[in-house]
Amino acid sequence: MHYVSNKLTEALRSRAGKQPLIVVLTGAGISAESGIPTFRGPEGYWTVGSREYRPEQMATLHMFRLDPDAVWQWYLYRLGVCRNARPNAGHKAVVQMEASLGSCFTLITQNVDGLHSRAGNSDQRTYQIHGNINYMRCARGCSTELYAIPDGVRPKQKHEPLNDNDRKALRCRRCGDRARPHVLWFDECYDETHYHFQSSVETAARATVLLTVGTSGATNLPMQVGLLAAQSGALIIDINPNTNPFSEMAQQAGGFFIQGTAGEILPEMAEVLVNLFSPGGSAAPGH
Repeated sequence: MHYVSNKLTEALRSRAGKQPLIVVLTGAGISAESGIPTFRGPEGYWTVGSREYRPEQMATLHMFRLDPDAVWQWYLYRLGVCRNARPNAGHKAVVQMEASLGSCFTLITQNVDGLHSRAGNSDQRTYQIHGNINYMRCARGCSTELYAIPDGVRPKQKHEPLNDNDRKALRCRRCGDRARPHVLWFDECYDETHYHFQSSVETAARATVLLTVGTSGATNLPMQVGLLAAQSGALIIDINPNTNPFSEMAQQAGGFFIQGTAGEILPEMAEVLVNLFSPGGSAAPGH
C-alpha cells in the first residue's frame, strides 16, 4: 500500500530549493508502537499512601518538593518501561532522514523515552523539548550539567520503594544535593538551556517542510512550532491514526493529513523525502 500520493510528491518537489529544511516533530504516538503507553492514561495513575494521583499531579516540581521519593519511584518505573522498549520502523525511518539529509534536517521530539537516540539520531540535530528520562540534573540548579541515571540505580517494579543506595546515587555530583529527573514538569516553563525553546521556535520559522508524527497538540511548544511553520509557508504533513489539531492545521494551510501509524507510513515518507531533498536527490540542482 502506498501512503505518499502523487499530489503530495509534487507538492514536496515544488519545495526542493537550494537550502531546504525538513523538520520532523514527534509525539507519543511514534513510541506507542514500541509499547510505551502515554502515561496520561491508566498507566500513569499512581498511588501514594491512600491517595491516587494523576500524571499531571505526579509530574510536577510541587510534588517533587513534597515527596521526592514517590516521584523518583514513579520515574524509575517509567524508566523500566522505556528501556524495555525498542525503536520501531518509524524511529528508524527518521534516522534514515537525518543520515541522508544532514544539515537540511532537524528532529524535535516531545518524547522523553530516548528511543530516537537509541535508534541513531544525533544529539546535534535533535531537540528533546520535554527532556530525557535517562538523565538527571541538580534539583537545586547548581549547574546545568546532565548526568546519566547511575548504573547502580535500576528501574523499579510498580510501587517498589527506593533503597538507601538509590537515595545516595540520585544526587548531584557537584554539590551533593538531590538530583531530579531531566524532564519538563507540568508546573514548569520551557527554556532554551534544558528544553531548546528558542532553537525550536527559530527552526520552525525556517522550515520548508514540517512533518508532524503521532502528536496530539496537547502542549504549548509543539503547537507554536506548527503555527510558526504554517505562518512561514512551510508544507505541513501530519501522520496520525486520528484527526487532531495538527491534521486540521495541515489541511487549513494547504498541507496533508495521512491517516495511519508512523511505522506504516514513515519508511515510505523517508524514501520520498531523501529522494527529493538530499544533496544527490532527483530534485537537486542539475537533476
